[in-house]
Amino acid sequence: MSKIPDHLHYTEEHEYVKPTDEAGIVQVGITDYAQGELGDVVYVDLPAVETKVGRMEVFGTIEAVKAVSELFCPVAGEVVEVNQALEGDPSLVNQDPYGEGWMIKLRVKNTAELDRLLTASDYAQHIGE
Repeated sequence: MSKIPDHLHYTEEHEYVKPTDEAGIVQVGITDYAQGELGDVVYVDLPAVETKVGRMEVFGTIEAVKAVSELFCPVAGEVVEVNQALEGDPSLVNQDPYGEGWMIKLRVKNTAELDRLLTASDYAQHIGE
């Protein structure tokens, strides 16, 4: 059974949004379910800081032994930080998707977009758990 923290928002494409201590900044990554489906992550391609991304636009790719998948941005915004640790150790996505395996931090353009995302219970239902 996948870990689905209650305090996060989710997309149907298996990304999550986690609030940070900084107002208007969120952390984005893939869910525990997604990393489990992908298998061993071997490479993550992420955007540069200051890249502007629209809601549900591709912001990068993730490569695993089984497949390469696109990463979709849950909300529109500007990338303010990229998890550099993934360059040296992409398996952090498998080991700790909601912690050390995060991908980008985003300055949200319109916080109302967060209300369009799935709750933990909605996401659990979406993946059949």
